[in-house]
Amino acid sequence: MKIAIVHDYLNQYGGAERVVEVLHDIFPKAPVYTTIYLPENLPDSFRKMDIRTSFMQRLPFLDKHFKKYLLLYPKAVESFDLSDYDVVLSSSSAFAKGIKTISNTLHICYCYTPMRFAWDYERYVEKENFGKIISKTLPFFIDRLRKWDLEKNIRVDYFIAISKNVQKKIDRYYRLGSEVIYPPVNTTKFSISCKKGDYYLVVSRLNAYKGIDLVIEAFNQLGFPLKIIGDGPHRKNLEKLVKSNTEFLGKLDDDDLIKHYRHCKALIFPGDEDFGIVPVETQACGIPVIAHAMGGALETVIDGVTGILYKEMTQESLTEAITRFEKIKNNFDSKIIRENALKFDRAIFTEKIKAFIGEKTASPKACSRVFSVNN
Repeated sequence: MKIAIVHDYLNQYGGAERVVEVLHDIFPKAPVYTTIYLPENLPDSFRKMDIRTSFMQRLPFLDKHFKKYLLLYPKAVESFDLSDYDVVLSSSSAFAKGIKTISNTLHICYCYTPMRFAWDYERYVEKENFGKIISKTLPFFIDRLRKWDLEKNIRVDYFIAISKNVQKKIDRYYRLGSEVIYPPVNTTKFSISCKKGDYYLVVSRLNAYKGIDLVIEAFNQLGFPLKIIGDGPHRKNLEKLVKSNTEFLGKLDDDDLIKHYRHCKALIFPGDEDFGIVPVETQACGIPVIAHAMGGALETVIDGVTGILYKEMTQESLTEAITRFEKIKNNFDSKIIRENALKFDRAIFTEKIKAFIGEKTASPKACSRVFSVNN
């Protein structure tokens, strides 16, 4: 059985790219098709893959201006010839699921979320500093992308959602059914430490919509030590907000990241994420998580058992949650917290992906299109 993996773009190393690594480990002979590939931004493991790029790879200034080529990605994805493959596994939060396949090829999409900038446009751009011209014209192009996204979903035979949260979005926007298989977390890399520091931790890409500004405001008021790991376009704006109790550490390698996980008092997770691997990694170290009660955090953090969930995405609500945590912090059991993380282990993901593909390839292709029960 010939399998191909298709991913939106390989220009940074995040949760989706970690999934691609695992998919390639499961299917080591599968080539990886993607629109653009910037090897300098990815670990060495990707250099061992057979990565095949589109015409976009020849475009200038991809490292800094890849977003400006927004309307080229659909064409780039559709340019791939995948007619030789029995199974195409698209790894997608945007364009990869729009690939063309022939009738005999089974297309399974591992969906991180429906195209966020198309379907959640208002929240996605609310804190971006776009100029007047872009702000006026961008909605027109986003509308075109939304239509393309809907039209090309017919090319997907089966959707796998990364969480129940994403499953609901696939139902809401696409009116299609899906099965949930949680992303893989290599829990064997993490362990519990007896030594705990006095600092709280944020691990995030520093984008405007991530809510890190609310965390800084809360810690400016509380005065507790805060360390922020990660980088991104919003960093300079965030650095202007902090007081002396907050420290920016930038991007760290995995070893240093794990050390900070293991020794922090708790992780602060303010965003509304589709899943969120960082809270699971933190819990694999036996460390509690203080998270906004939205999205994937509702599936990975157990309030009062493995962390604290707060309802409103406001500085006041977060401050109350941290104050509550300070009162009950000694009640948390590191072993119970780690056991919760083990439910998302890489071995479980591997087993479920293999079983899913095995089941669907054994079924008649004509029966593969699964519609939502609410259709």
